[in-house]
Amino acid sequence: MKSISKITLLSILAFLVTPLFSQKQAYELYNQRGRAIRYERMLNDCKRANVILFGEQHNNAIAHWLQFELTKDLYEVLGDKLVLGAEMFEADGQLIMDEYFSGLISQRSFEKEMRLWDNYKTDYKPLIEYARENDLRFIATNIPRRYANLVFRMGLDSLSRLPEEARHYMMPLPLEYDTTLNAYSSLMAQNPMGMHGNPENFRDAQAVKDATMAFFILKNFGRGETFLHFNGAYHSDDFESINYFLQRSVTELQIVTITTVSQEDISKLDPEHEDKANYIIAVPEAMTKTY
Repeated sequence: MKSISKITLLSILAFLVTPLFSQKQAYELYNQRGRAIRYERMLNDCKRANVILFGEQHNNAIAHWLQFELTKDLYEVLGDKLVLGAEMFEADGQLIMDEYFSGLISQRSFEKEMRLWDNYKTDYKPLIEYARENDLRFIATNIPRRYANLVFRMGLDSLSRLPEEARHYMMPLPLEYDTTLNAYSSLMAQNPMGMHGNPENFRDAQAVKDATMAFFILKNFGRGETFLHFNGAYHSDDFESINYFLQRSVTELQIVTITTVSQEDISKLDPEHEDKANYIIAVPEAMTKTY
């Protein structure tokens, strides 16, 4: 009887004490239907993909950490068959990127001349340095911002007035796309940052970014390779945007999309986030931001 009493008492104490030591979760990973899954499930899917579109919230520390972890895990399996690329680097900087990776210019020169984002050192430099140290190609996929701004100010037709050399840094002209896609039609009612201008131009400026990123992804990987691309979640959410231009060009591509969302409670995926991507990283709204 004494033995049973001790066991019972220990069980009660364990029940009472356990909540005091419960761990806070930094993120929860869900599949497209909102079912919680393990990271290994996503990793295995990514190993078989031709293209992985990793959609981030630009200031989300967890997304950036997982980007780095996924890169390392894929490299262990794919080796030099892994190709990296990102929205955060513009196509006219590819020569500078290649010079740095080949050791022709210093890190200081690279960082001075590359038009880097303000959060480069915390969020993207680890990826660049990992790729460089392991002889992986890293592709600057985005259209130069001056040309996207040109579209915003003067319309899509303005790109045809650029010299031939400038057109090497963007998708082939003319650009034709489905303006009824939600990613683009939803922009018509927006006024980002209080900007004044033609809503159609704003929509077209986003489309030229998506089309250019898709163009340089397709241009820079071949049979047996996997292209891991980092971009803002907008540019791949809902299987549109970059995904749309990729599939329009090569219909048989195996594409895996990942997105990042913030929720007050991550124990269950909010219904509004279901179907945004093949895999959804839910992060607490209170998570530390990188800027």
